[in-house]
Amino acid sequence: MNYIVVDLEWNQSNTGEEPEVKEIPFEIIDIGAIKLNESRAMIDEFNQLVKPSVYQHMHKITSNLIHLHMKDLQKGRPFTEVMSEFLSWCGQDYIFCTWGPLDLFELQRNMKYYQMPALSDGPIHFLDVQKLFSIAYEDRKSRRSLEYAIDYLGIDKDIPFHRAFSDAYYTAKILAHLESEILENYSIDTYVLPSNRQEEVHVMFHDYMKYISREFPDKQKALEDKEVISTKCYICHKNNRRKVKWFSPNGKHYYSISCCPVHGYMKSKIRIRKSENNGVYVVKTSKFISEEDCQKIIQKRDMAKEHHKSKNN
Repeated sequence: MNYIVVDLEWNQSNTGEEPEVKEIPFEIIDIGAIKLNESRAMIDEFNQLVKPSVYQHMHKITSNLIHLHMKDLQKGRPFTEVMSEFLSWCGQDYIFCTWGPLDLFELQRNMKYYQMPALSDGPIHFLDVQKLFSIAYEDRKSRRSLEYAIDYLGIDKDIPFHRAFSDAYYTAKILAHLESEILENYSIDTYVLPSNRQEEVHVMFHDYMKYISREFPDKQKALEDKEVISTKCYICHKNNRRKVKWFSPNGKHYYSISCCPVHGYMKSKIRIRKSENNGVYVVKTSKFISEEDCQKIIQKRDMAKEHHKSKNN
C-alpha cells in the first residue's frame, strides 16, 4: 500500500465581485501530492494548477497567502482533466494523507459539482497528519500549523510554504517521522455518509470507541434512535447503569456517563453535525474515565441546568 499525501489550494467568492455558488463554495485551483511507499519513502510527485471556471476573481486573502493570481491559473487545465490524471497517478492500493481534515472533504465536493464519479460509496479512512503529530508529540487535542511541526522536528525548510505541492511535501516529511503505531489513529471523512443502519461505522481505537451514524432528517429524529443514545460497554457489550443521563450544555454536544461493573465509568459524547443534504448525522465517542473526570462531567451538567434555569426565569 502507498501513502498519497495530498494538499489543495482553493479560491472562493470575492465579496462584492461574485456571489458564492452554494454547491462549490471553495473552488480547487492547485493540487499537489507526494507518493510514499510502504516504508514511507518518497517515490513520486504530482503538481498541477487548475484553471478556474466558477470564480473568476481571486479572493485577496487567498492571493496574498499562496502568491497566485488569475493570470497564473489560466495556464492550468480544467478540474476534470487534472482530477482524472491525479486519480490515475494515485494507483489502486493507497490511503490519502492530509494536513487537517478539510482537503479530502472539499476534493469530493468539487468532484460532485463536476459530476465526476464519487471516490467512495461511504465514509473514507484517511490519515490526518496534523492530528497524528499532536498524538505523537503533544496533548492529542492541540492542532499546530504545518510550519510549527516542521520546526519542532528540525526538518529543513528548503522550499516555500503555502502552495499545494510544498505543503504536501512537508506533510510527507512529517509523516515519515512518525512511529508506525501512531498511524493506527486514522481519521474518517464523512462527506459520504453510511446509507443505512447496517453500514454505520463502529471503530475501536486504542482507548476509545467511535460511532458514525447514517443521515437523519433532523436532530430530534437522531436523538430518538436507540443506537445513537446507546451507552453499552464497548468492551464487554453489557448494558451499563446510567449515572448521568444525556444532557447538552450548548444544543450541539451531548454528554452521558454510564457505569460498567467490570470496566468502570464510561463517558459518551454525541456531536450533531449537518450533512450535505440538509439533514444531520451523529458522531459519538465513548471512553472510560476516572472518578475525577466523572465529577467534572457532573459539574458540567449542573452548570448547564443552572444556565437553563436562569434563561427561563
